[in-house]
Amino acid sequence: MRCQLAIAAIGLLFAAAPALALDLPTRKAGLWELKMIFEGRNLPPTVMKHCTDAATDRLMNANFGNSNEQHCSKQDMKTSGGTITIDSVCKFGDMTTTSHAVVTGSFDSAYTMKVASTRQGGPSLPGSVPGAETHMTIEAKHLGSCEAGQRPGDVIMSNGMKMNVLDMPKMGGAPPKRP
Repeated sequence: MRCQLAIAAIGLLFAAAPALALDLPTRKAGLWELKMIFEGRNLPPTVMKHCTDAATDRLMNANFGNSNEQHCSKQDMKTSGGTITIDSVCKFGDMTTTSHAVVTGSFDSAYTMKVASTRQGGPSLPGSVPGAETHMTIEAKHLGSCEAGQRPGDVIMSNGMKMNVLDMPKMGGAPPKRP
C-alpha cells in the first residue's frame, strides 16, 4: 500500500507530463525539494525530495516524453527570456487532457511550474469534475548535494518513505526506457 502511495505521488509530480515530454533543461545535479500544490482542492501540498543527476533527469524526461510523443496531438513549447510556455493536447485511452504550463526560474537553483489542465473522459478521480479546469503549481528548489546514502533517482516522501524511480518496474510502475 505504501509503495502504491509513493507511485501515486510520483504520478502527481508528472501530472504535468506533457510539459516534461519536451526538451526542458536538465536540472542541476543534487537534491531537489518539490512541492505540489493543487489550487481549489481540499488537499494538503505534497512535498518530496528528489536526488538527481543529469543522466537520471534525461531518463525521466525520456520515460514520460516518449510516451507523450505517441499520444499527444499537440505539443508546443515557446521560450521567451526566462519563461517557458507549453501547450499540449494528449489522449491516453478514452481520456484527453489539454494543458497549459508556464515554467519560470532556473533549473540550477529554483523554478516554478504552473499547470492548468482540463480532462475529458477516463476514470473518475477523487475530487475531480470531468471537464473542470485543474490548477497545480510545482515549486522546486535545489537544496545542495544529495544526502549520504542517496543515489540518483531516489525520492523521499514527506512521510519518510523512500523509493527510486529507476526501481519503479519492480513496484508495478512504468519501466525505465533508455533515451
